[in-house]
Amino acid sequence: MKKKKVLLAFSGGLDTSYCVKYFIHDKNLEVHTAIVNTGGFSKKELHQIEEHALRLGAKTHKTIDGTGDFYQHIVRYLVFGNILKNNTYPLSVSAERIFQAKALAEYAKTIKADYIAHGSTGAGNDQIRFDLVFQLVAPELEILTPVRDQVLTRQAEIEYLEKYGVTSDWKKAKYSLNKGLWGTSIGGKEMLTSHQPLPEEAYLSHLKKTEAETLTLGFEKGEIVALNGERTHPVKVIQRIDEKASAYAIGRDMHTGDTIIGIKGRIGFEAAAATLIIKAHHVLEKHTLTKWQLYWKEQLANWYGMFLHEAQYFEPVMRNIEHFLADTQENVTGEVSVALHPYRFEIQGIKSEYDLMDSGFGDYGEVNKAWTGDDVKGFVKIMANPLKIYKNVNGKL
Repeated sequence: MKKKKVLLAFSGGLDTSYCVKYFIHDKNLEVHTAIVNTGGFSKKELHQIEEHALRLGAKTHKTIDGTGDFYQHIVRYLVFGNILKNNTYPLSVSAERIFQAKALAEYAKTIKADYIAHGSTGAGNDQIRFDLVFQLVAPELEILTPVRDQVLTRQAEIEYLEKYGVTSDWKKAKYSLNKGLWGTSIGGKEMLTSHQPLPEEAYLSHLKKTEAETLTLGFEKGEIVALNGERTHPVKVIQRIDEKASAYAIGRDMHTGDTIIGIKGRIGFEAAAATLIIKAHHVLEKHTLTKWQLYWKEQLANWYGMFLHEAQYFEPVMRNIEHFLADTQENVTGEVSVALHPYRFEIQGIKSEYDLMDSGFGDYGEVNKAWTGDDVKGFVKIMANPLKIYKNVNGKL
C-alpha cells in the first residue's frame, strides 16, 4: 500500500527533527520537509538544514524563498505604521509565521500531501498561527502536531532521537533563536521569569564597534530605499542597515505581552534594522504629515499590529488598513541622519522637500510671519469661549 504523504514545516531544530523520525517510525508516513526563508538564513545555513532533513529520512526537502514577498506584503506595512507591539517589539517572528504558513500550505497542495505538520508546542502563539492559516489555505489537509499532542519535554525528544541513532548538541542549545529579515527572537530559561535579563551569550550579535558612525537612511513614499545615498531594493537596504547597526549591538530588548492563548509571555529579541528604520521613518513622518494623519495612523496601526500578531492577517479589514497606511505615505520622502553608538542610536535630523517645518509661515518660538499679535489675541478669545461658558454656568472650572 502506498504511504500517505506529510509535509512538515522544518527548521532543523529539536522539535522538527523529532517530528521527522516520529512520522517515519510511528506513523509510517512519507515525510517531505520545507522551510520558508524570510531573510534570516544564509545559503550555507539553508544547505545544512536540507542535508539534515534528508539524513533524518525525509524523502524531499524544499527551500521556499519568500523574502521579497514577505517585505512587499507585510514588512513595508509595519514600517508605514511604525508598528511596535506594546511600544517595544517590532513583530519580528509573528509577522513571519503568517507568511510562512501560507507558503507552506500552498506548497503542500502542489505535492499532493495528505497531511501538513508543524513542531509547535501547546504553550505558544505559533501553534495558533500555523493551524489557522493551514485551515484557511488548505482546509482539505489534516494538521499533525506530535510535539503539542504528546506534551513532550526536550529530554524526551532527545532520548527518542538517540534511539534511532540521531545525535547532536541539543543539550548545548540553551536558547531558541528565530531569525528573519525583521529581527531575531530569543527564548531561554531567563524568559520564563519576570526578573532575569538575557545574558550576553544569548544574543547573536555582539559589540564590535565603539567609534560613532552616522548613517543616512533614504525613504521614498514611506519605503526604505537607500543607505548613505546608495539606492537599491528595500530588502538589501534592510540587510545592510542590520549589518552596520548590529556591530554596535543595537536593537536589543525584552518584550512582555499577552499571548493569543491568554497567558502572559516574555521574549528577548534583537532587531537592529527594524528598530532604526521604524524610528527614523516615524521622525520623517512627524515632519511631513499633519497632526490628524499622525493621530489616525497610530490608531489603525495599533490594530494592524495586534491583528497580525494574533493570526488575523486574512481578516478583510487588514486590506482596508493597508490601503489607508499606504495612502498616508505619499509625501513621506526624504533622508534621515542616524548616529550609531554602542548599544544605542540617536536620530539627528531629516531633509525633505515635503518638510512642513519649512513652510515660510513662521519659526516656532521665534518669528511669526503669516499672522499678527492681534490675530492671536482674537484667536485665543474665541478658543476660550467653551471654557468660559462652562465656568459661567457651573461657577468653577
